[in-house]
Amino acid sequence: MADVVYLLNGPNLNLLGQREPEIYGSATLADVEARCRAVAERYGFELICRQTNREYEMVDWLQEARQAAGIVINPAAFSYHSVPILDALKMCECPIIEVHISNIHRREEWRSRTLLSSAVTGTISGLGIAGYELALDYLAQARR
Repeated sequence: MADVVYLLNGPNLNLLGQREPEIYGSATLADVEARCRAVAERYGFELICRQTNREYEMVDWLQEARQAAGIVINPAAFSYHSVPILDALKMCECPIIEVHISNIHRREEWRSRTLLSSAVTGTISGLGIAGYELALDYLAQARR
């Protein structure tokens, strides 16, 4: 599974492009996945893209991805309360990049306290959907 990267998106990101476009932009999740597939292909990664509104499903996918080349995750609202996802992240043996489309530190104070950041390699916040591509760039560099 060395060349597989998981792109995991949490709650409400299935409505990206429709939900609060003034914050999250007009690009859809399909747009994000297409852009990421182009970057992944450039680096020789197989990209597995998934989105869920269900915590248990995210846990299952993280367990599946434990030994992948890397994980790019936008946990969305799971960031603020999910101990099961935190525990699943801690079991992963690969680099994990947490991505947030908006700058969570410039919004409501509670958003800046993401529970999951303590278990990831790095965090990209506030760079729009380009953050996903930057996460893949990092994983390619980390692989060398």
